[in-house]
Amino acid sequence: MTERRERLWLNREGTVLVVVDVQERLAPAMPPEVLERVVKGIRTLIDAAALLKLPVITTEQYPAGIGQTIAALAPGEQGELVEKTSFSCCGEPAFLAALARHDARRVLLVGMEAHVCVFQTLLDLRAHHYDVHLVRDAICSRRKSDYRAALHLADAAGATLTTVEIALFQLLRHSRAPEFKAVSALIKQR
Repeated sequence: MTERRERLWLNREGTVLVVVDVQERLAPAMPPEVLERVVKGIRTLIDAAALLKLPVITTEQYPAGIGQTIAALAPGEQGELVEKTSFSCCGEPAFLAALARHDARRVLLVGMEAHVCVFQTLLDLRAHHYDVHLVRDAICSRRKSDYRAALHLADAAGATLTTVEIALFQLLRHSRAPEFKAVSALIKQR
């Protein structure tokens, strides 16, 4: 495969799902219909990650002030939680250590806000030579203009812009995958 094509493909091996800062006091600031869509998309990805045996790293920005991850997305058994104070997840050594433990090369990136913590994490991940797949229907900002700017800048930074369904079908690769029916059912429930 060419380098560009290889970067666009998601493979199970070396891929980690990162859920950025979907927290109790931040989530209510998002437009309600957008928040509902984003939470459903992230929940679908977390559930599929469990089926596909993908690691999940969840971050919380200053949880003493912003609260914990919302209950609907609380890290499960396969998840790791990293608390941080820097906007970029990469500013927290425990986050970089978690990526290294999972031998990650690709990051499936979701969360909020798209133009702050998600975008700064994306920039730093690219600087650390990770392929970043930004899931555009599983990120949000308070304002649509900030969301759109984050997508534009993410593309310019070399991230792959994707969706929940594109990502999941890439990870499955074909309908013969043992997890196909279960993952398809998750997609239909969205």
